[in-house]
This record gives sequence, C-alpha cells and structure tokens, in this order.
Amino acid sequence: MSTTLFSRGARAGVGWTLLAAALGAGLTACGADDHPAADEPYDAADQITFSGPTDAGKKADPDKPLVVTAAGSDGRITDVTAVDAAGRRVSGELTADGTRWHSTSPLAAGAHYKLTVRTEDDDGAPGRKVLDFDTSKPTTQKRLNVSFGPEAGTYGVGEPITAELDQPVKDKAQRAIVERGLQVESTPAVAGSWYWVDDKQLHYRPKDYWPANATITVHSDLENLRIADGLYGGTAKPLTITTGDRVVAVTDAATHRLTLYRNDEKVREIPVTTGKPGFETRNGVKVVLAKQYFVRMKSSTVGIAAGTSDSYDLPVYYATRVTWSGEFVHAAPWSVGSQGSANVSHGCTGMSTPNAKWFFDNIHEGDVVQVVNSKGDPMELFDNGYGDWNLPWQKWLQGSALTASPQSATPGPDQARLRPQSL
Repeated sequence: MSTTLFSRGARAGVGWTLLAAALGAGLTACGADDHPAADEPYDAADQITFSGPTDAGKKADPDKPLVVTAAGSDGRITDVTAVDAAGRRVSGELTADGTRWHSTSPLAAGAHYKLTVRTEDDDGAPGRKVLDFDTSKPTTQKRLNVSFGPEAGTYGVGEPITAELDQPVKDKAQRAIVERGLQVESTPAVAGSWYWVDDKQLHYRPKDYWPANATITVHSDLENLRIADGLYGGTAKPLTITTGDRVVAVTDAATHRLTLYRNDEKVREIPVTTGKPGFETRNGVKVVLAKQYFVRMKSSTVGIAAGTSDSYDLPVYYATRVTWSGEFVHAAPWSVGSQGSANVSHGCTGMSTPNAKWFFDNIHEGDVVQVVNSKGDPMELFDNGYGDWNLPWQKWLQGSALTASPQSATPGPDQARLRPQSL
C-alpha cells in the first residue's frame, strides 16, 4: 500500500505516488504509527514505498544515499528536506524535471530523521508530505575525533580557529565530509573558510581579521556520520571564544618605529630596533602566541655557538612571543642607544624597559604584530606560529576541500614543541 500525495485543489483522480529508498537498502518511514525500528537495516533491491504499518521496524542504511522519486506524470517534487533530531540537515540535489531527489551528504547512523517533501501538480497546486525514518547503527566502532583550539577565553582579532584530527584524512571527498561537519559561527557574522594545513590539522579564519568584541562558536556535526569505509565521525567538545579590541602593532624596520593601533586609532609610537644583517626580523603578519614576564635567552637555542661574537645569555623581561622559533617583542635596555635609529638585534624587536612594559600590558594573545620593510624572510605560514594572514584570501580558499584543490603548502618540521629564543 503506497502513500499517495494529492495536491490541494487538484482535479479528482489526479495524483502521484512518492517512492523513497536508500540505494541498495530499504528506507522505511516510521510514520504516524511510530512503530519501533529493528536493529538491522532493511535489505531490498527495489525502491521501497513509504507505506506505514506493513514496513514497520525497518531502518535505512546510512551508508547509502537517500532517494525520493515521484512516480507518475501528474506532478513533480519542488523541495525536499531531511533533518535529524540533532538539527543536522542532509544536502541533496533535485532533477530539473522534479521527478527525483537524492542526498549529496551522508546520513548519520543511529539517528531519527524527519523527511519533508513538497510537491505541486500540473496546475501548480501545492502538496506536502512529512515522513519519519530511522537509520541503522554504525557497523564499526572506529571513530574520527576532533579537538578544537584555542582554549576557551578572550583573544585578539588575529587568533585562528584550529581543528586537530586524531587520524589522517587524505581523500578530498572524505575531507569535504569532515569540513562540512566542522561548524564555525560568529556574532557579528563574517564569512570564513577552513584550510587543510596537513592530513590531520585544519585552520579557520575569515577573509579579514575577526570583528572586535565578537563571539565565535565552534562545534562538530560529524558524530556518527560515515566518512570512509569503516570510519565514522566521533564526538568533539564544542568551543566558544570571544575577541577583544582590534589591536594591531606595526613595526617598520626601516624607520625603526613600532606603532600600536587600537580599533584603527593610533595609540602610541615606540622607537625600536629589529634584526641586524644576517639576523633580519621576518616580514609579515604574526599573531601573539604568549606573554612571559621573564625569559632566559640563550644564543645556543637558535644555533649560535657559545663563545662566538654573536653569542648571548641574558635575562629578558616583558617578552611577547610571536614565533615558536624565538622571535619576541621585549625589553632590551642594552640597545637603547640604537633604538629608533639602527637594527642591532638577533631578530627580535627590542625597546626600552618602560616601553616594553607598556606594550606588554596593552597586547594580548591573538593580537596582531606585523613587520614591514625588513630584509628578512617572510613569516612562515603554519609551522612557526600563526602566519595564516599572510596567505591572500583566494589562495586560502584553495586550501579548502569544498572550494578548490588543496593549496600546495607543505609545512616544514613541526616546531610547536621547541621553545628557542632569539635576542
């Protein structure tokens, strides 16, 4: 007994039959009868009509696409929505003639769905049918788990969102499933995109910096979604962070000045020194990684042998870290005579102790520190801190599995656990 949809106001006897199936496996509506579902998916070669009690206890196979077909020639499908109990929507495509709709994103396993099909007959009169169905449980216990970063808190407008996977994902189609399931929302709203840094790490950023005083929420919709044969999405702890004021510090290595802007207004200009020849400070946009009141800086941590003319071993105060390889903005009382006129450091940005204290008190993790007019190499993109903003937006989009082929930017050796210091 098939379920037939008659359009409101249609001629008597004009109607058509709705068929739905998970290809290679049956899909059955729980319907108004709300019968309990069996543990095993229903297996049938043909499309299965939503028919109520005679098909009760059957479950759809989540490893197969969902298909809705209009049988007959007196009407067409105009829209289909499938939403599970967690609010996750299934994407789909409808044929131009309105006779067939199929899902383009995977169903979740062990989930309850509400399927809404909207139709119209040849006279344009609308019809609607709402059906419920369940999917069978996952066939494997293997899960892809995700950890979001940074930790909850307040950050500057340059802080990217990170997602760490507990196992690699290399296939582009599988990456697309993962990426669609990682949801980022901000208030105020801004458009952004994920970038695959490597097979296990993604970064998310907007085209420009985050808005000041924004709230950013991150969560995963991957739980129980099939990603690959034998692999389903696992759970992920959601994340909420906020941003503070828009703080951007710009260091001009040619004029030997650091200018701090808050919400696009110039706050203070500070005389500084940057890297001398052979130790030039990196050009480009960096993000504050941490602040340390005291750091013991040793030249040996950056490959300068002790006892050479460039070696050092000094106590350093008010140190703001911008790269993992040892670049800081810090107090340098020994170079006050050169600050504002010459570059004499080993790569860091040095300033007087009072100025360094002021900077330390007015800069926060996630704030932006940009160096211009240095003769040094450009800031690395990913393996030495957060150089994400140095990648133009169109190239950033190429790192998404949803917009283009992945960007061929292969990170160098992971330095995240190394904590050397340059001076």
